[in-house]
Amino acid sequence: MNKRVTVPDIVAAKGKRKLTMLTAYDFPTARWVDRSGMDMVLVGDSLAMVVLGHEDTLAVGMEEMIHHTKAVSRAVQRALVIGDMPFLSYQASIEQAVLNAGRFLKEAHAQAVKLEGGTRVLPQVSAMVAAGIPVQGHLGLTPQSAAQLGGFKVQGKTAEAAKILIEDAQELAAAGCFSIVLEAIPAAIAARITEAVPVPTIGIGAGRECDGQVLVIHDVLGLFDRFVPKFVKQYARLSATIEEALTCYRQEVETGAFPGPEHTFTFDAKETDKL
Repeated sequence: MNKRVTVPDIVAAKGKRKLTMLTAYDFPTARWVDRSGMDMVLVGDSLAMVVLGHEDTLAVGMEEMIHHTKAVSRAVQRALVIGDMPFLSYQASIEQAVLNAGRFLKEAHAQAVKLEGGTRVLPQVSAMVAAGIPVQGHLGLTPQSAAQLGGFKVQGKTAEAAKILIEDAQELAAAGCFSIVLEAIPAAIAARITEAVPVPTIGIGAGRECDGQVLVIHDVLGLFDRFVPKFVKQYARLSATIEEALTCYRQEVETGAFPGPEHTFTFDAKETDKL
């Protein structure tokens, strides 16, 4: 087994190599992701949409996130497992934030947590880090705040908005975040942020100048067909393949083609007379 990826490994990679990150939500998928050599596996609150069928990420709570992070942690042997803190698990108070973040490490065996927001979550970030909990930040299009942002829109498109993002990133790094996800930000601004902070930036719709990239695995594999974001590249289209396989199975059962002799257990002919 290759050496386990650690938080210091992620920080040390800045400026030296590109980091890779992908989501996973269950045991078999997490094994595939880990075997592919990813640096980080994120148990994202995107679980709400791509696995549980909700319209947005707000519906998923701590119990679902802990449940799925446990499954992922049981599968992953090399990558850094990061648990995504769901809506209202850290916003209400610093104490609540630390206790919930701690559950990801203590109960679900993740090695870090991720949370959304800039200046407004600095007290929570500082408290988590002080408690020994590694924290990954998330700026730009933060899905938990989509209603406040006016929907799923690109962020940082004006000079004023871009300056706020840069300042937020610097403050998150100063508060102790070991890396920062930048989502749906103009590439030029993401590049500025990457230069302005001492920790790695992980882009999702933020251009190639980020220190690494993350995508949702259902998007990468073509398993989620409700919509495909502009920043997604589908490396496979497994949805159609799966539907074809399942249709073929149904048809073979209906026609009697399955199961065939090769799928059937035989009974000793000598024993037949004893029946």
